[in-house]
Amino acid sequence: QVQLVESGGGLVQAGDSLRLSCAASGRIFSSIGMGWFRQAPGKEREFVAVINWGGSRTYYGDSVKGRFTISRDNAKNTVYLQMSSLKPEDTAVYLCASARDGVPWSGIASPDSYDVWGQGLQVTVPS
Repeated sequence: QVQLVESGGGLVQAGDSLRLSCAASGRIFSSIGMGWFRQAPGKEREFVAVINWGGSRTYYGDSVKGRFTISRDNAKNTVYLQMSSLKPEDTAVYLCASARDGVPWSGIASPDSYDVWGQGLQVTVPS
């Protein structure tokens, strides 16, 4: 079983950048796909981005495409989410998650495709 710990959240101004990190331990990190989701108060969990095990394939939610970049460093067992041009609507709790073994890429944006979740961290962009 993999354990995930996010870091790097906080309060930033609109237009600023922020990088989130997710450190993994346990299961072989380099063999699993890793994703980021977010959840704002009163809203459903929203897919943000995912990266495959080798880092060669990524996919983004429409609301963050072109502004956010996901990456990973398998030597450090860490996945990153670089967020730029932040907007008030990006305010949410951000969670990283590890994909289930064998999940097809076609279903990778669904929370059901992930079996381990971090505790989440708050990102706030005031309006």
